[in-house]
Amino acid sequence: MKTLTALLFTIPILMAHAQEATPLWPEGKTPYTKPIDAETGSPSLHLYPTKGGESHNGAAVVICPGGGYGGLAVDHEGHQPAQWFNEQGVSAFVLHYRLGSQGHHYPTELADVQRAVRWVRAHADEYGLDPKRIAVMGFSAGGHLASMSATLYDREAYEATDAVDEVSARPDLAILCYPVITMDPEFTHGGSRKNLLGPDKADDDELAASVSSEKNVTADTPPTFLFQTDADTAVPAENATSFFLALRKAGVPAEYHCYQNGPHGVGLYRGDPVLGTWSGLLSNWLRANSFFASPQPQAAVSGTVTLDGKPVSWGVISFYPEDENLPIVSVRARNGKFSSKAEDGPVIGKSTVQFEGSIWEATRDPSDSVVKLTMPDNVVDVKAGMEPLTLDYSSR
Repeated sequence: MKTLTALLFTIPILMAHAQEATPLWPEGKTPYTKPIDAETGSPSLHLYPTKGGESHNGAAVVICPGGGYGGLAVDHEGHQPAQWFNEQGVSAFVLHYRLGSQGHHYPTELADVQRAVRWVRAHADEYGLDPKRIAVMGFSAGGHLASMSATLYDREAYEATDAVDEVSARPDLAILCYPVITMDPEFTHGGSRKNLLGPDKADDDELAASVSSEKNVTADTPPTFLFQTDADTAVPAENATSFFLALRKAGVPAEYHCYQNGPHGVGLYRGDPVLGTWSGLLSNWLRANSFFASPQPQAAVSGTVTLDGKPVSWGVISFYPEDENLPIVSVRARNGKFSSKAEDGPVIGKSTVQFEGSIWEATRDPSDSVVKLTMPDNVVDVKAGMEPLTLDYSSR
């Protein structure tokens, strides 16, 4: 019999600053007061700031852990994502919202998430944040709460109490991970519906419809990233899919990744070589949506591109800004030419240009395969109104 011996080793992890927590409201001002579970400490924000760190970029995220509105998965859907965001230079704020299992029902949870986004925005100066780069993220039932934050930010869930409530509750981006979206009995998570609405109103279809997030999407809903698995039976993919389709109908930018395999409630799942890739896709999306750095002006680009002296039949030209937090922009090349409008072009400033393409269609030579090239000295100073570029690559 073979024996497998496990060796213990330490994985270096970028730790956040010492964690602190703060109540959402001043003492005696919390709306919908009922006894609060001391273990969860809700309603409160647990703080993971990056100010003072080398990678601090001024972005922030409010994270809503899941738990069916009956508990809070504060480790793999709160603490771990907060640390991941810290690795990206983003300050994270984990929301310990009130729960149906403690007798708190709608609109209490909506009040908590609205207040959380407002609190972070109101304290932007203190934590070195850009008030225009605040995202909301949620997992499972926390994903429903985050989707309400993105769609019902202007619904009056509570009466204003102080200066914090004078700022906007609208998140600038939304990140929904295997989210509960609809309260339709066919596809919803029954426990989440019951805990959110309360046992006395769980069968109130009109109330349920009013908090079914796919019905509340408008053109003002923030750009959204969705992550789901097809194998999820606890919260089926119809939830995320219906929200994605509603976003498309409203013209809201969205990105949706549905993996074939994987159970519900995976969190980051970084140990899985397939499902664990979703956080990398999220990072790419955040960068593309100017979350890691303030949006910068872009410029139209055009020109010609050749490979080994022949016009490229098909290819991609990518502009990598010197500031790695700024978006990477790619432009398609066909028949030796490329062009983009300013709104689709690279950011103004110096960028390294990377090329991948082929001349096979023109030569029909089997040796002319797709090549990927980055020229060390191929740095372009992107400017408004710039002259057409001439890019000449050699595969040798």
